[in-house]
Amino acid sequence: MSLNEYRFRNVWWLDAVAAKVFDALADLARYPAWWPDVRSVSQVDEDTAEVACRALLPYSLVFHMRRAEQDKRSGRLRVALTGDLEGHCQGIVEAEHPYRTRLEISQHVVVNKPLLRWLFGPIFPGLSD
Repeated sequence: MSLNEYRFRNVWWLDAVAAKVFDALADLARYPAWWPDVRSVSQVDEDTAEVACRALLPYSLVFHMRRAEQDKRSGRLRVALTGDLEGHCQGIVEAEHPYRTRLEISQHVVVNKPLLRWLFGPIFPGLSD
């Protein structure tokens, strides 16, 4: 795995109905309302949105999220990412009880943003190549 490649996996248990959790994850346009790091979402086409994120560091990441899978019955969502981040993100929504939901999010991304490669290059040799 290269130094600009990242894999994340998180599991949350939410006191919410699984169908509502699924709907919230599938509705990209509403992300800025509940996810503070998501600054804006612009619809590109029926399956693609441009997302701008900014967290603690003083730079933004802009990428396209393109729907690859959205199956409410199985609770599976997956998007392909292109832009400052390249790779995919997927979610699995499972009802534990009527009002308790298990949400697993996994990501596999490569950071393409030149500023990040430049900033972390001196710390991690080879990253800015």
